[in-house]
Amino acid sequence: RHTRWSGDWSSDVCSSDLEISEITSQYEKLEQYKNELERINQSNQQLLDDLEEQIKNSDDSTLEQLNEEIEIIKQVINENKEELEQVIKKLSKIESNP
Repeated sequence: RHTRWSGDWSSDVCSSDLEISEITSQYEKLEQYKNELERINQSNQQLLDDLEEQIKNSDDSTLEQLNEEIEIIKQVINENKEELEQVIKKLSKIESNP
């Protein structure tokens, strides 16, 4: 049989505290990841703008290479946005079910 010392509530408190701290930690990690994805996206967007500007001032020999780079950057931006949307969904799910 299990007996409890008077006033010893540590076992009751610990499990719920751990759950809350795990959820908080998960939320904070997702939030950091979201911020990082946003920074990467901003950086890639700037890179794309720069490449498009270079096209205006380029000759035919560099045009094809610039277009290839632009396509790659656009693909990365789209993948990044999809990942960002997933992270935002996870964050809002955690917010709505604390």
